[in-house]
Order: sequence, then C-alpha cells, then structure tokens
Amino acid sequence: MTTHKVGYLIGSLARGSINRKLALALVRLAPPELEMSEISFDKLPLYSYDYDADFPQSARDFKAAIAAVDAVLFVTPEYNRSIPGGLKNAIDWASRPYGTNSFARKPSAMIGTSPGAIGTAVAQQNLRSVLSFCNSPQMNAPEDFI
Repeated sequence: MTTHKVGYLIGSLARGSINRKLALALVRLAPPELEMSEISFDKLPLYSYDYDADFPQSARDFKAAIAAVDAVLFVTPEYNRSIPGGLKNAIDWASRPYGTNSFARKPSAMIGTSPGAIGTAVAQQNLRSVLSFCNSPQMNAPEDFI
C-alpha cells in the first residue's frame, strides 16, 4: 500500500476555529494510506521582499514542511469574501523568493466551513486564483462549502 503525505493548512489562527474542528474530523476520516500532518504558519512574520535574501527560520521551516508532503489541503474560513490574511501571508512566504515557489507542481485541494449562507464559496474561489498563479494543480471537484 502506497502512503501519501498530505499537509493541511488551517486558514484560521483561532484555537477554537470551526475550520480547525473540520480539519481534525477530516484527519480522523482519512483512509490509512493518507498520512495527514498540520503545517502551521502562526509564527510567520508579515512577508516583505526585504526578507528574500535571508528568510527567517520560521519561514524556512514552513517551506521545508511544504516540501516534505506530497499534497496540500487548505481548510479555510471566509473573511470578508476572501481568505484570511494570515493564510495569504503564508502563501506569499511559501511562493517566494522568485524561483523557489513551494507550491509549484504541488497538488492542492480545499474545503472550508462558515456560519454564513454561502459557506466559504468566495474564499475558495479566491484561493483557487492564488494557487493557480502559484502553479499548484488543484482538485477542483468535488466542491464543498459547509
């Protein structure tokens, strides 16, 4: 049996996030051939290209964690019809500096939950746009907006 390593990023930094609860439920439901591990980004400073010549250790560790998995799952809420700022910041760190984009050719998928009427539909559309630019092949179906 082949095992695939899947790293998951939880878009909300809140400890009590319903997306954290969703991620943990997905981990429990994952088949045994998926080795799931959280890739945290809560220690990243705000990205600036001033860091491109010398990334802080937290950013190097973050990029290494993405490199160590076969695919990435994003579990994210929707904030103001988009993805949370912390998640966008993490994606910016992982995709820089030019030529070292951690998401290039790294398969990705997304899901999210929100108490709003349309769930995380718009956030996921925004995330798809960003990941497309980052050259990450995406699992486009099924779509879930919980």
